[in-house]
Amino acid sequence: MFLKKSNIRTFSLLFTVGLGSTLAISVFSPNVSNNGGTIQKANANTIAQNNNSKTVIRIGYQKAATILYALKAKGELETALKASGTSVTWTEFPAGPPMLEALNVGSIDFGYTGEAPPVFAQAAGVPLVYVAYDPYGTKSEAILVHKDSPIKSVADLKGKKVAFAKGSNTNYLIVKALQKAGLKYTDIKPTFLAPADGRAAFEGKNVDAWAVWDPYLAAAQKATGARILTDATGLAPNRGYYLAAKSFAQKNPAGLKTVLAGVSKVSDWAKGNPKDVAKLLSPVLGIDAAVLEVAEKRRKYGVLPLTNDVIAKQQEIADTFYKINLIPKEIKVKEIVWQGKK
Repeated sequence: MFLKKSNIRTFSLLFTVGLGSTLAISVFSPNVSNNGGTIQKANANTIAQNNNSKTVIRIGYQKAATILYALKAKGELETALKASGTSVTWTEFPAGPPMLEALNVGSIDFGYTGEAPPVFAQAAGVPLVYVAYDPYGTKSEAILVHKDSPIKSVADLKGKKVAFAKGSNTNYLIVKALQKAGLKYTDIKPTFLAPADGRAAFEGKNVDAWAVWDPYLAAAQKATGARILTDATGLAPNRGYYLAAKSFAQKNPAGLKTVLAGVSKVSDWAKGNPKDVAKLLSPVLGIDAAVLEVAEKRRKYGVLPLTNDVIAKQQEIADTFYKINLIPKEIKVKEIVWQGKK
């Protein structure tokens, strides 16, 4: 059965408030690429089927999410699933929040986002599970200042305008960086902007600093000569998470494991071929391949089961967002960690 409309509205509102209106894009008109089936709006408790009653696994992806985009482009998952009569559909989303709203209403089964979206989703009662994590890395997000800025340390941000996507991984980075510098969240002037708007504000010097992640980070460094005030080292884990609809994980664990195996294989390939990954992503992202190669080389790879330490760190992020009133209630991350992959 679909979630109640009130829960869907709550989820949408949380993400709209959390990441800005530019990210709160309707999931009912995404760009869709079909590989072996047609996207269907299915009951959240039913595994999708095509017209021939064959199982369809519906995957949500973002172009900037290296591994899932590469998995789609290489077509190896379709081959792996063909013997079982399973096909795959791919739905493109501009960001994690609308992807998880699609999972909320039963339109996709599997996807990948950064640290923050699943926290908001769980707080809104979305029936999802964490199935694996990607270490991604602390060098792949940072706080930037202009190359000629007088700001030399995080402490110098006091009273300054700092741009970042509210409720994102960089929001958490900002909070932790300020704490380490002896400042409070209220000591800065937050400017909540999605990456494209953040870059425009930064280049126009309408903000004093900008917290952002790769590949936008690498692109801004190249284009503007911006200085890194601090990256996430020692402050935030900056992990990515592979997520599934709870019903899908329960009803088709074999299919889910096949998807994770395919993701792991592509991750291993990407780790050893940053130049090829950059060439693959460059035309779809509109970012120079050399810039993308920089971003790929400073990230980490892996498709790993959640350990107690990883769960504890994700819980810390959730607790932090609750304390600064970005989510309306306390949540327990461990309650939605899938136990099917050891």
